[in-house]
Amino acid sequence: MWGNGSRLDEEGRVALLVLVFSMICVLLVSGVVAVTSVHLSRMKLLDVADGAALAAANALDDTAYRGGVGEAVPLSDATVAQAARDYVGSRPMPSGMTRWGLAAGTGTPDGELAVVHMTCVADVPLVGWLLGDGVTIDVVSRARSNLE
Repeated sequence: MWGNGSRLDEEGRVALLVLVFSMICVLLVSGVVAVTSVHLSRMKLLDVADGAALAAANALDDTAYRGGVGEAVPLSDATVAQAARDYVGSRPMPSGMTRWGLAAGTGTPDGELAVVHMTCVADVPLVGWLLGDGVTIDVVSRARSNLE
């Protein structure tokens, strides 16, 4: 039958259960903090890429001074890259990043659309030592300056 002897075998198991659940909660919170930090770094990088694309879309190519403009501001790969480089160079690197810059693919596919491709390495708090150097984030932003 059920006597006091069987209850003695269960002593201390609640403490172990609380310890295991506490460790699981700490791991979940650490994961949420890490993912949130990487997402915020991505949004900061996208914000800078949007500004660089807008600055590049408004930068006139030298041919516009000789031949005029049509319905959109004429762009070249060199103009887009230089305007984006100037814009990114004038901005401080956001917190949570170790390095950032323009990547291959920055330019114009059709002479009217400015495409800015940026990449950065984001620090990951709490669990960054598991990932080594950090997380690489790539963003692409596009802008067009239409004339009306």
